[in-house]
Amino acid sequence: MLTYDVDFWSIRKRAGRPKPYELRWRVGSRSHSKSFKFKPQAEGRQSELLAALRDREQFDEETGLPARELAALSSPTWYEHATAYALVKWPRAAAKHRASIAEALAVVTPTLVTTTRGAPDAKVIRDALYPWAFRAVKGTDGKLVPRHSVEEPPEDIHTALSWIADHSMKVNALENPALLRPALDALSLRLDGKKAAENTARRKRMVLSNFLRFTVEERGLLSANPLARVDWTPPETDDEIDFRYVPGPALARSFIKAVRDAGPRGEHLEAFFGCLYYAAMRPAEIASLKAADCTLPPEGSEWGELLLGESRPEVGGGWTDDGASYESRSLKRRARGATRSVPIPPVLVRMLREHIERYGTAPDGRLFRAAQGGRVRSTEYCDLWDKARTAVLSEEEAATPLAEVPYSLRHAGVSLWIKSGVDPVEVARRAGHSIAVLFRFYAKILRGDQSRSNQLIAQGLNDG
Repeated sequence: MLTYDVDFWSIRKRAGRPKPYELRWRVGSRSHSKSFKFKPQAEGRQSELLAALRDREQFDEETGLPARELAALSSPTWYEHATAYALVKWPRAAAKHRASIAEALAVVTPTLVTTTRGAPDAKVIRDALYPWAFRAVKGTDGKLVPRHSVEEPPEDIHTALSWIADHSMKVNALENPALLRPALDALSLRLDGKKAAENTARRKRMVLSNFLRFTVEERGLLSANPLARVDWTPPETDDEIDFRYVPGPALARSFIKAVRDAGPRGEHLEAFFGCLYYAAMRPAEIASLKAADCTLPPEGSEWGELLLGESRPEVGGGWTDDGASYESRSLKRRARGATRSVPIPPVLVRMLREHIERYGTAPDGRLFRAAQGGRVRSTEYCDLWDKARTAVLSEEEAATPLAEVPYSLRHAGVSLWIKSGVDPVEVARRAGHSIAVLFRFYAKILRGDQSRSNQLIAQGLNDG
């Protein structure tokens, strides 16, 4: 129990003792004492305690120590606290978010140490922290524990974890916010020392911010979040898409045709890329697409509809509950059970009908699957995309970021809708974006349509 009720007695000398000078004080109803060999030592300690009392610091009745001093003694190390945080967040976090937490903590933890003398190689430390210290598995009693508590890591990993455990600084040391600066700098760099992507740095900083808020608000290990007291500006980001490198309709169709011409797997995934472009779906949404989700009219000139309600983002098996390389979850930033309706043009209707007629579906109704029946892996469709770029683009064009990744087709699809005059609210709904996100990423196109908007407004004014 903490209290301001503190009294001190004069230092007394007890003859015939190794430490004859005794400092005595009372906290609440309990008396405390500490003996010293020399009187100046006792007087120095008394001065420290009196200074804490003058600073209006409460004392702990059981130990007799000032609150700040008690916190310093009981404070865990950063490494211990970060490991505990990863375990706390694990049960309710999505697999990708689990990996994101581990990644950020693995970047920050090596910078918050008392010394770098004898430190293992930076890559070994990262390999020890990310998949071993901050990845949870179930122990023999069914409770979540760090992976290295259940599985025996390689010798270099074991050595790195031991070094971090021995040299990690105390959490309460971050009452000095300057100690956090190396951690923030590390978030902005890749392991090779080069600058990290701006969005990657911001995502990791958000994990760090949430962790420190947990430290202050739920654990009470710090008096305030030190992040707010560090004069550090995160890297500037430009989320707007560079539309010089987004393929137009003719080029998008050429890419899809080149995928189909790449062989049997290309033929199987032609409609996969068609969904990326004509329905502006995310790859994780396409991986979950089932025949029951598709309304495909038999007439070749009619529009169809896709009712999306599930996503299967790809993530390492160590981060999912069942060990699968993907996680079945709701649509991005949507509640479980929420759906999104996407009208699809006749060209995609024909693609999907032909795909179902030729390949059928997986036992669970999925349209697209790997050779062994599982989720189509990103490595597979990215390899097909690289071949398609080589086939379609000139050598000079291929050396640029033009349509560099399959996701470019989704950007191309959304861009086409905006340029065609579809209301931005409807574009955002079909693409599964918020209005704010749509305007952030596609601002260049939306601003480019201002002249047409001005003409419509002028016409309305003239009519008036």
